[in-house]
Amino acid sequence: MDIKTASALRRLRLVSAPEAVSFLLLLVCSVLKRTTDFNAVPAMGMIHGVLFILYVIFWADAWNRARWSLGTAALYFVLSVLPTGGFFAERRLKRAAEDEVIASRARREGVVGA
Repeated sequence: MDIKTASALRRLRLVSAPEAVSFLLLLVCSVLKRTTDFNAVPAMGMIHGVLFILYVIFWADAWNRARWSLGTAALYFVLSVLPTGGFFAERRLKRAAEDEVIASRARREGVVGA
């Protein structure tokens, strides 16, 4: 994996969890708006919107650079629109990055089957 691909995947991983947190907070703010006088939906909506747009931009870049299959790209996009999906995306991306590091070290050391 080249440095640009690794960077694209890292950016997507780093924005996944904050996007998921902002989505959950937006849902909580929506409930509070309906049940109390507290209205943080405009502010939280803006924050979530910016993080979601960043996620989609980084997702498109990662799809292009990592040459994901349509199924993998669709999975990561669907995870972005589920309330806790960003946490799962972050975990999968982290595991994939760790697997790539292990495979790279094995290739460098000449381990058979890597």
